Amino acid sequence: MTSTRTLRIDRIACTGHGQCAELLPELITLDEWGYPILHQATVQPGLQAHARAAVRACPRLALGIDDAAVASRPHRRRWPPG
Repeated sequence: MTSTRTLRIDRIACTGHGQCAELLPELITLDEWGYPILHQATVQPGLQAHARAAVRACPRLALGIDDAAVASRPHRRRWPPG
């Protein structure tokens, strides 16, 4: 099974520091006010390390990366918990 990683931006949490665009210019640019614009949400395998660095560098935790293969599976609770 292939896993596709996608970037997401929490536009409410973002305050426009711009570090994500500096670290990942292949996928993110800034608008005229300094807020990120995703030109492509899908992260290619060669850019995954850069994408993780950009996520870690976000001072407001507004940038995230999701694994689509995991996100598309239904959540199952384990019983008993633990």
